Amino acid sequence: MLQTPSGGAGSGTAARDSGLMSIGTVLNGLRDEFPEVTISKIRFLESEGLIEPQRTPSGYRKFSAGDVERLAHVLRMQRDHYLPLKVIREHLDAMERGEAVQLPVVGRQRTGEDVPESLPAPTVARVGKAELLAAAGVDEAELKEWESYGLIAPLEDGAYDAEAITVASLVAELGRFGIEPRHLRVMKAAVDRETGLVDQVVAPLKRHRNPQTRAHAEARTKELAALTVKLHAALVQTALGVRLP
Repeated sequence: MLQTPSGGAGSGTAARDSGLMSIGTVLNGLRDEFPEVTISKIRFLESEGLIEPQRTPSGYRKFSAGDVERLAHVLRMQRDHYLPLKVIREHLDAMERGEAVQLPVVGRQRTGEDVPESLPAPTVARVGKAELLAAAGVDEAELKEWESYGLIAPLEDGAYDAEAITVASLVAELGRFGIEPRHLRVMKAAVDRETGLVDQVVAPLKRHRNPQTRAHAEARTKELAALTVKLHAALVQTALGVRLP
């Protein structure tokens, strides 16, 4: 049970006396069950309309016990049922209307008994060097240069992730505009930072004792990857003042 903080004066005291909690208090209360939750995650769920905390005149969020229970319900549906936010929102809306609803069963859903302790590593689609060169329309010297800048890297067995074809084709296309591989190092550095940020968020899931929570790490990684890609595209479009089709 989340405890309401004490102390203070003025409007803050009134909020606490009415049982409202700050976002920090909510976060601390949730972390025992949801170690991966962050303030950014709570704010994101609010922006998606899944929770609607009150606001003080100065703009601070204040959560009621009902808000916290709803938030915990959302997090459980994400963790235990791998549901997208749209489905979770529809489920919550139906509950508020007093309808008897069941959570949909999705392909990755498992019970606590049938989740393996050790999950097999996902199979990576691979292509050989010759296939990569042919698909991207480049020669071996160009590929070697791109590898030297870290834009493409072979796997341990010398093959390449199939996505390397997309990367190679885009690098070649940019080259037609005079953008050389050395110019793309800044993009690669930005990607490395974004990847590190996603890994930071997902790391607690991967280390969790609950195998079901660890299984959720892959789904969470995909969700975060999609969001970072969308944000990156939006920032580029805003900075350049263009709208991509």
